[in-house]
Amino acid sequence: MKTLLVNAMIGAAILTGATTALKAGEERLSNAATVLNEMAAATDAGIPRSFIEKAKCLVVVPGVKKAAFGVGGQYGRGYIVCRTSTGWSAPGGIRIEGGSFGLQIGGTDTDVIMLVLNDRGVDRLLSSKFTVGADASVAAGPVGRQAAAQTDATMMAEILAWSRARGVFAGIALQGSTLREDTSENRELYGGLVTNKAVVKGGHAAPKGSADLMAALAKY
Repeated sequence: MKTLLVNAMIGAAILTGATTALKAGEERLSNAATVLNEMAAATDAGIPRSFIEKAKCLVVVPGVKKAAFGVGGQYGRGYIVCRTSTGWSAPGGIRIEGGSFGLQIGGTDTDVIMLVLNDRGVDRLLSSKFTVGADASVAAGPVGRQAAAQTDATMMAEILAWSRARGVFAGIALQGSTLREDTSENRELYGGLVTNKAVVKGGHAAPKGSADLMAALAKY
């Protein structure tokens, strides 16, 4: 009887943990949709839509936080989507760690969006891990009306990045940061060990909770 009770308690704990993780993932997907809508909608001080329209992949990480493991380090979880023959792919989980960016503005959370402009950048981003400045370069994207003056320079980059903290938009270079596949997020989204490469090639339907994000992407 005691063994049955212990097993039941363990099972309930596992179920509660899985439910909590699922809810956290759905909230993160909703936040990602909000970030994309707001950072792309601010025409005078946001991400120029022309760059989103040309991007092969897009990464959105809502609420990057100052990491506890090091001074100046950052940590965030978000999603990567890529264009397919039928539109944007389902989202794959991605983590950003290290580096020092954005949070200098009052020490608040920072939203980050990256646009991947060519196939080489896509290959870099879909590798198991890459470090900005060592394995690939990420240039600060032009903001609002600056875009016209910086088009030639920015179109030479593989990846462009923007940040928002306390309502302030800016291009950001992300030097020293690492980006890696978030296997635990993909497990929650798709119910198994699924790679980002498999997701963004169009092999999976958009998961539960991603409707707002997919609707935001459809605008572009």
